[in-house]
Amino acid sequence: MAETIVALASGVGRAGVAVIRLSGPSVRFGLETIAGSVPQPRRAALRRLKDPGNGEVLDEALVLFFPGPASFTGEDVAELQVHGGRAIIAGVIAALTALPGFRLAERGEFTRRAVANGRMDLTSAEGIASLVEAETSSQRRQALRQAGGALERAAMAWRQRLAGLLALMEAEIDFPDEEDVPALFHSVRSGAEALLAEIEMALRGARSGERLREGAVMVIAGPPNAGKSTLLNALARRDVAIVSPIAGTTRDTLEVHLDLGGYPVTLIDTAGLRETNDVVEAIGVERARASLDRADLVIWLEAGDARADPPELPAPLLRVLTKQDDSQDPPPHTLPAGFELGLSARSGAGMPALLERLEQAARKALESGETALVTRERHRRELETVTAHLATVRAADEATPVEFVAEDLRLAVRAIGRLTGRVDIDEIYDVIFREFCIGK
Repeated sequence: MAETIVALASGVGRAGVAVIRLSGPSVRFGLETIAGSVPQPRRAALRRLKDPGNGEVLDEALVLFFPGPASFTGEDVAELQVHGGRAIIAGVIAALTALPGFRLAERGEFTRRAVANGRMDLTSAEGIASLVEAETSSQRRQALRQAGGALERAAMAWRQRLAGLLALMEAEIDFPDEEDVPALFHSVRSGAEALLAEIEMALRGARSGERLREGAVMVIAGPPNAGKSTLLNALARRDVAIVSPIAGTTRDTLEVHLDLGGYPVTLIDTAGLRETNDVVEAIGVERARASLDRADLVIWLEAGDARADPPELPAPLLRVLTKQDDSQDPPPHTLPAGFELGLSARSGAGMPALLERLEQAARKALESGETALVTRERHRRELETVTAHLATVRAADEATPVEFVAEDLRLAVRAIGRLTGRVDIDEIYDVIFREFCIGK
């Protein structure tokens, strides 16, 4: 981290204001060179930015300086709030990166430096990435909890308790014959069992935490020509799928991402389920069946001219009668047995009731994910490693060598360390910070 990094921290494209961020040992030199002086810490100052190469004025900007270690990265940090024209942004960044010791930042490098300098742990850094990616209010709430250190605090408490248990076993190993060192095996096993129960409870919410980040999956399915693509277009409020009266028009799965009541939903339109000799359509039918297997809700559509009993499915089923405005089917209040809703995607009749049901389904599938400690597969894998070692400790008895018990505790401590990043794990850093945008 001997170099000073520079990046655009705000969105790409024209805007009223753009923020250019700097971090590293030469930030003061950079401000003195391009802005004339270093402003007082944490106080915005209006400065005229000049290209040190030719003295050309680049822009008038607000400049802020945050001296390390009390900054986001733990290093000296500066932010230049310039006008958001592309030429201005390009000119300021070019002038800065031309200075000795300056370069463009890599993806996630600002946050990576914050982790490396102890300003946050890996789980909080991942929370920041989730905040940037959040598309719904529920995802925002989940990300704020993680960025605020919810998992970090729990993990550090678990690690301290594991370290205490390991210390007891090390004492038993080092001083087995000392009269003032009691037999601590039962105490260690009891402590491991209590800790195992706590971590297993956190893991029970892991799937819901991961799924909230990914969104609930709802699949529109049914026989050909039941109005599936028309409904997808109506829910997406744009023409996503081709609609025609010819059965079998949809040959592949189409996905649309929606915000339903603050919860993220992936809505999938599928090919009509039927036996077919058409090779391409058969592939679409197979993909439709695969989508049904991973659905949180299946919206099964039928119409007067397209009826078929739904197959046995693992997911909840919402059976809907469509084309209520242009068929001879009964109106929604006199639906045939087995149907829960009737609607017309063309006229909008019945659509509010359908949206309400979809929001309820999304809330039921995802709301527990907002308070889940574990929100990523990486978290779950490391904690599952911890529980596996603790389960081995719990199963040990007086005949088990204390060295074996100590080794399991040591491996559990290492897994917690990999979770929080309190160990040397550059290869994990590379995977995590690849998700970040430049300038964050």
